[in-house]
Amino acid sequence: MSFELPALPYAQDALAPHISAETLSFHHGKHHNAYVVNLNGLIEGTEYAEMSLEDIMKATAGDASKAGVFNNAAQIWNHTFYWHSMAPNGGGKPTGALAAKIDEDFGSFDAFVEAFKAAGATQFGSGWAWLVLKDGKLEVVKTPNAECPLTDGATPLLTMDVWEHAYYIDFQNRRPDYISTFLSDLVNWEFAAANFEVA
Repeated sequence: MSFELPALPYAQDALAPHISAETLSFHHGKHHNAYVVNLNGLIEGTEYAEMSLEDIMKATAGDASKAGVFNNAAQIWNHTFYWHSMAPNGGGKPTGALAAKIDEDFGSFDAFVEAFKAAGATQFGSGWAWLVLKDGKLEVVKTPNAECPLTDGATPLLTMDVWEHAYYIDFQNRRPDYISTFLSDLVNWEFAAANFEVA
């Protein structure tokens, strides 16, 4: 079994003008695809060849000798999750049970926004900001490089990529502007709510 590059859940230009078709062409077509190609080469003929991405990630997390396998598997998973964390005409506020849970666990939606912005802005170098459910409570966490909260017993609901290639063509070095735009115009609250329901 070999992994394939998952298709984007929308057209390449669907997130414009916030995320350009050029960014998605590079980010999905080159970066994401490279992780798929690399992982398939690394796991061919190994015990990982028949595993799911999640199982590969859990089996190799924290093992320095398996860092290549983990990094490529996790980056495939993280990126696929990230594409779905955004939507054309996204942004705004969540509704229903997730909105109520955000108010309960963060105090208010605005407090969540501040925590999420801070996680994205203070992740030094490459990484991710996440909204997760862990032990029945919502948390905002950040992870470096390819790390994913999935391997730490948390259920990801939403993620934002803060690797430079996620935003540099459109925002240059203005990561805070990208983070604000992600929340105001891109975030897919329906996807987060669906993940919350099954969690």
